[in-house]
Amino acid sequence: MDWRERCGNKLVSAQEALRSVRNGDTVQVNWLHATPVTLCNALVERKNELRDVKVGTIGPLFNWDHPGLEKSMTIQTPYLGATTRPLMEKGLVDFIPVMYYRHHELPPGIECDVYLTPVSPPDKNGYCSFGVGVFMSKTMTAHARVVIGEVQENLIRTGGENFIHVSEITHFVEPTAPPAVLPSTPRNEEEISATEIICTLVANELIHDGDTVQIGLGSVSSPLAMYLEHRNDLGIHTEVIPGGVARLVQKGVITGKYKTVNPGKVVASAGIGVLPDELAIIDGNPLFEFYDFTYTDDLRLLVNQRNYVAVNNALAVDLGGQACSESIGPYMYTGTGGQTVFMVTAAYCNPGKGVIVTPSSALVKGRRLSRIVPMLEPGSVVTAQRAFVDYVVTEYGVAQLRGKSLRQRAAALVEIAHPDFREELRTEARRIYRM
Repeated sequence: MDWRERCGNKLVSAQEALRSVRNGDTVQVNWLHATPVTLCNALVERKNELRDVKVGTIGPLFNWDHPGLEKSMTIQTPYLGATTRPLMEKGLVDFIPVMYYRHHELPPGIECDVYLTPVSPPDKNGYCSFGVGVFMSKTMTAHARVVIGEVQENLIRTGGENFIHVSEITHFVEPTAPPAVLPSTPRNEEEISATEIICTLVANELIHDGDTVQIGLGSVSSPLAMYLEHRNDLGIHTEVIPGGVARLVQKGVITGKYKTVNPGKVVASAGIGVLPDELAIIDGNPLFEFYDFTYTDDLRLLVNQRNYVAVNNALAVDLGGQACSESIGPYMYTGTGGQTVFMVTAAYCNPGKGVIVTPSSALVKGRRLSRIVPMLEPGSVVTAQRAFVDYVVTEYGVAQLRGKSLRQRAAALVEIAHPDFREELRTEARRIYRM
């Protein structure tokens, strides 16, 4: 039977499906590379008919910057991306800080009347997959009045919560636009070199055989899996599987043998930066389980892990160890995501490690700036509170902070700062901490 027959009269045009949206509704859209582009276009087409509609999204690969859209729709997000930062600067995005996730519960401030998501064609039992991006789909669909699935025929299937039955979907739509694809981020030789050194240090000094690892989404941490081939019996419980993880499963490096939550399984809510050959490894593989974001980030579950190593990025780290990973001063750049939860988890696991990775400096408009700073810029968001930051790693080494005084922390962080800034940082450390 062709999948279209399984959908029956639920298969409609995008325009007909989006007629389900009413004035005052909150429309949630699946995240990042799981952005349903055809459905987003159809929603924008209704901008002159609708009023007071809220559109919730995270890092969408769709441009919501349409003239006049603000008269009918407000974009809401707990995490900015390349397409929503310009809208935020124009005052056209409502940012909702979120770091509270409980399985199957919508976080405070997040509502859902209509949910838009890519889905696979239904199988012979009537089940569709969310593919490589579950994110918060199970929770959204459970709360939505209307669920609209944009059918993408090449989506993978995994275990866990990566499924929805045709009976739970209000409308199916065939796409008329290409699926969303995450663009590659250009990086210079200095950035690549720093990342290689940092990942090597983390893989050799901070991750050990049998550990369960969380790998944060970001330019420095995401390549980490490429450096773990010498390890044995690693586990994965993370938000997003980056490239390299599937190959480590295939080679027997990642087995989940010592995991205390979902033992033997690779757990995430999505895969990002995973190449087609690795998607083929994941597809139908019982070792991979994709769950709702409210499961992967539920602190009540996470603290039952042992030997948990959380590795996350930062934009800046102060001399006390506070990490800002989501704003530049008071101006939001990304969002909290799960970093705070994962760093707290690592502190409570017995034993665990909370690791912040960052290049020592950045070139901004031709000017070199230190990422290790005396104090965070006023208005900066503290994503990882200093008491939960055990290690900070730059290309100049590893600073161990757990159990150390503020003076000891400052001294350790100066040593891994870019050489051009060390003397200035020492001077500031003496002033701040009376060293």
